[in-house]
Amino acid sequence: MKELLTRSLSGFLYISILLISIFTHKYTFIGVFFVFGIICIYEFQKLIHLKKAWLYFIFIGFFLLFHTPNFSTPYTVTLVVLGLTIITQLFLVRDLITIRIIPMFEKRKYFTSIFYLITSIVFLTLIPSYDNEYNPIMVAGPLLMIWTNDTFAYLVGKNFGKRKLLERISPKKTIEGFVGGFLFTLLAGYLISIFSDTLSIMIWLIISIIMSIFGTLGDLIQSKFKRQAGVKDSGSIMPGHGGIFDRLDSIIFASPFLYAFLQILKHVS
Repeated sequence: MKELLTRSLSGFLYISILLISIFTHKYTFIGVFFVFGIICIYEFQKLIHLKKAWLYFIFIGFFLLFHTPNFSTPYTVTLVVLGLTIITQLFLVRDLITIRIIPMFEKRKYFTSIFYLITSIVFLTLIPSYDNEYNPIMVAGPLLMIWTNDTFAYLVGKNFGKRKLLERISPKKTIEGFVGGFLFTLLAGYLISIFSDTLSIMIWLIISIIMSIFGTLGDLIQSKFKRQAGVKDSGSIMPGHGGIFDRLDSIIFASPFLYAFLQILKHVS
């Protein structure tokens, strides 16, 4: 009972901080995710056995590049960084599916830290301003979708799951759970489109698909890193939940793909 109470309070505090920061002001949101990003880098470096302080300065550099007031990042720079990030993510998906252990030799540790984690967090903070106007629902919506996907994947999997999704990485995840999470995420996208005056129903449904599929992949990839490190959680900052990276792994991984979709939408509409 005490453990459940601790977990509930910890989760409530985490969600409250996120939502208050998102709906208060653009720079409050950016500031909170800057702090979360620093924590995620620390936790990820522990997983891959890498201790390099200069990675924090690279993170700060990327934040300044994309969030310095009265400075517009050249669009070609954004596209190059986005391209490198998505390519890195896709290599990790390949490694997740095809090999037993993700190879993390020294140089790849640096590259993965930058383009799997650091730039993905930056693109997460760019999503609500993808069209140059800060719209909090554009990041609150995808977060709600991730929470919906995780919750119903667990509930459906626990009650109806029989076929394992990727047993060697996450024994509790099932195909039935994934389908359940996917369908309820679509429902969440539909409801967001109805109650928010932003994008069309079709666009929100596409965003739902992106968040469900790439969010699940992000969770599995982080699970594989944890399995390789021989740990249950990436950290212990959130009692009952693990680390910040444990809570944000799905949204971080899905963010570059969502940002790319929003950029395509912006330039074709």
